[in-house]
Amino acid sequence: MTSELVINATREESRVALLEGGQVVELYIERKRGASLVGNIYKGKIIKILPGMQSAFVDIGLEKAAFLYVADIMTEMEEYYTAFLDTEAEKLELYPKAAHMEKALSIEEIVQEGQELSVQVSKDPIGTKSARVTSYITLPGRYIVLMPNVEHVGISRRIEDEESRARLKAMATEIKPKGFGLIVRTASEDATIDEIKKDLEFLMLLWDNIQKKKEKMSAPCLIYSDLDLVFRSVRDFMGQDVERLVIDSPEEYERVKEFAGNYFPRLLDRIELYEGREPIFDAFGIELDISRALGRRVWLKSGGYIVIDQTEAMTVIDVNTGKFVGKESLEDTILKTNLEAVKEIAYQIRLRNLGGIIIIDFIDMEKLENREKVFSAFVDAMKKDRAKNTIYNLSELGIIQMTRKRVRESLGRVLCEQCPYCEGKGFVKSARTVAYEIFRKLKKMNLPHNTTAMIKANPAVADLLSDEERHGIEDVENIYGIKVIVKEDVNLHQENYEITVL
Repeated sequence: MTSELVINATREESRVALLEGGQVVELYIERKRGASLVGNIYKGKIIKILPGMQSAFVDIGLEKAAFLYVADIMTEMEEYYTAFLDTEAEKLELYPKAAHMEKALSIEEIVQEGQELSVQVSKDPIGTKSARVTSYITLPGRYIVLMPNVEHVGISRRIEDEESRARLKAMATEIKPKGFGLIVRTASEDATIDEIKKDLEFLMLLWDNIQKKKEKMSAPCLIYSDLDLVFRSVRDFMGQDVERLVIDSPEEYERVKEFAGNYFPRLLDRIELYEGREPIFDAFGIELDISRALGRRVWLKSGGYIVIDQTEAMTVIDVNTGKFVGKESLEDTILKTNLEAVKEIAYQIRLRNLGGIIIIDFIDMEKLENREKVFSAFVDAMKKDRAKNTIYNLSELGIIQMTRKRVRESLGRVLCEQCPYCEGKGFVKSARTVAYEIFRKLKKMNLPHNTTAMIKANPAVADLLSDEERHGIEDVENIYGIKVIVKEDVNLHQENYEITVL
C-alpha cells in the first residue's frame, strides 16, 4: 500500500502525518517549546545512586535529573572487549570469568557519584517521570544505525525476505568499522552499496565530531542534538512505499529539498510544496482524524464501539456491541464485532501512540476457534506498527495483554491537559450528593438555637437546595431551631461549599 507524508510546519509547531491509503495512521507533533529530547546526547554527571532500584540519576542540564538503569550502562569491560574482539561468542570463550563478573556487577561497582559519562535520551519525560537515558549511544542514518563500542550487526525486523536479510547482513559485516556495530534499516532494502557507504561515512564523521565536542566541554552539557521532526520524518519515513512528501511551508520546503539533495538525492522528485488556500491538514482530512483520536468512544461501522481509557500505568480498551444486533446467532454477532474492533484498535494504538501496558477486553466468546481467529487477526493488524510490541495470547475471558514501546507522550497527552474541574477523574460528585453532604454537615455542626447559617454553593447545588431539596433544609431548621440561607456562588466548584454562621 502506497503512503504519503503530509507536513504542516509553522513557527510554533510542526505536525507530520503518515497516510496509508488516504487514512492517517501515525501522527507526530513537535512544538518549539517542549521539543522531543529523544536521540540527544549529553555529557552528564552522576548525582545520586539508588542501590535498591539499581539505577542512578544523572544531571544532564535539564530541570529534572535523568534516570539511568543499570542495564543501560556500558561498562569499561564491554568497551575493552569490543575494541579487540569481533563477537559475543569470542568474548565469552576467551574471558568467561570476567564476562560472568560483569553481568553480576551492581550499579555501585559500575558508576560513582560525581562521575561524568556520555548518555543518550531514550525516552522523553512522560507525566511525572524524568527522561530515561542510556550510555549505549546510537546514531541513526537513513539506511543504517551506527552503534559505537558495540560489535553487532542487525537487520530491521520489517525486512522479512530471508534472501534480502542475508545479503544485507553480509554487506553490513563487510563495511562495518572495527569497534562499531551496525543495524540495517528498512530503507536499505532498495539502496545501493554506495548509498549505504555514504551514510556510514557521514555517521562516522558525526561520531568524531561528538567525541571532540565531548573532550572540550564540561558536564552537564548537550553535545549532540538529533534532527528536528521535519528532517527526522524525511530520514525515517521516506522509504520505497512512501509515494510523496507534501509540505505547506515554503521555507521548510527549501530546507527539506537542500537536506535531501545533500544526503538522499533520490528523494528529491517526491517532495512537493502545497500551495492550496485551504489548510493542508483540512485538505487531506487529517484534522477530523485528530479530533476523533481525542475522543474516549470510537464507533465501528456496524454500530458497535470501543472505549479507550488511558491511565498513569496503562491503557484499557473495551469492546461493546452497541447498536449492532446481528442477524444470526449471538456468538456470530460477537465474533463479527470483535473482528471489526481488531482493525480499529490496531489503528487507534498507532494513531494515538499508546504505549506501555495495554489491556484489550474483547466481548467473551465461547468457541476456542473464534478466540483464535480474533487473536490472529489482531497480531496481523499490529504487524504494520513501527513501534516494538509484545502481544500475549487471548485469555478465556476475552482479554489480550500487550506491551508497546513508549518513547514519547501519547497524542492525547501532547494535545490535552488534565481537566482542572474533575482533576483527571473524569467525573464529579452530583449536585444531589453534595446537597446531602450539606445536610449532614449542618447536623454535625450542632449549632445553638436561633442561629443563622448561610450556605454558599455552586449554582447547580444551590438551585437544588432551594427547590427539590427544600424539605431537607426545612427539616434541619425545625429540628435544630436554626435559620438556613442558601446563596449561589458561581466561583465555587460543584463539589465545594461554604457554611458560615452569621
